Order: sequence, then C-alpha cells, then structure tokens
Amino acid sequence: MITSPYDKYKQSSVQTSTPGQLVIMLYDGAIRFTKMGLEGIRTKDYSKANVNLGKAQTIVSELMSTLNLSYPVSKDLFSLYEYMNHLLIQANIKKDIKHGEEALGYFQELRETWVVASKQAMGASAQ
Repeated sequence: MITSPYDKYKQSSVQTSTPGQLVIMLYDGAIRFTKMGLEGIRTKDYSKANVNLGKAQTIVSELMSTLNLSYPVSKDLFSLYEYMNHLLIQANIKKDIKHGEEALGYFQELRETWVVASKQAMGASAQ
C-alpha cells in the first residue's frame, strides 16, 4: 500500500507515461545511479559505489529486455547496452571512474536522443 504522496505521484507518472517517456525515466535513473556510484568511488565509499552501479546495471538489463530485436537498430542498441553494462561492471570491480564516466556519457547521449525522438513523435501524432 502506497501512503507517501511522493510515491503516489511516482506511481501515477509511470502509469500515465508514454513508452518514450518511460525509456527517458529509465535513462534518468541510470544517470542518477551512475553518478552516485562514481561519487562512491571518489569518496572511497565502496558500498555506495557497489549499490548504485548495481542499480544502473539493473536498468541496463531492463532496457535490453524490452528491445524488439526484429529491428536492426535494436540489435545495435543491444550491443551498446552490453558494452555499457561491461563498463559499469569494470567501474565497480576496479573502482575505476574512467569506465563509469564513459558509461555515463552514453546514458546522457541516449537520453537526449530519446527526448528529441519523443518530441518528434508527439509532433507527428498531433498532425
């Protein structure tokens, strides 16, 4: 049972979002968790790093599982997600910021691409 107004808002926003908006939300979460994981590495709080990089990996797994692989672009995205997952694992195992920052850059670029695509799709549907 959800009692917090914030939790009710989050649940409502997820339930009423378009598929494009949901993907953007996943990227937002991956960006936030990757940044928190990198902060954990920088401050040598390895528990924080492990938990948050693991959450980012879980989001990557979700993004991978929702791809429709009948499209060539989906296969390319799947490969990119595999690489990003590898980067997150390396950042976590080696406590290496460089790998995490590379993954973060991909998350940020993909998020921006989805924002533009969502706007274009909404514009096309309005016509």
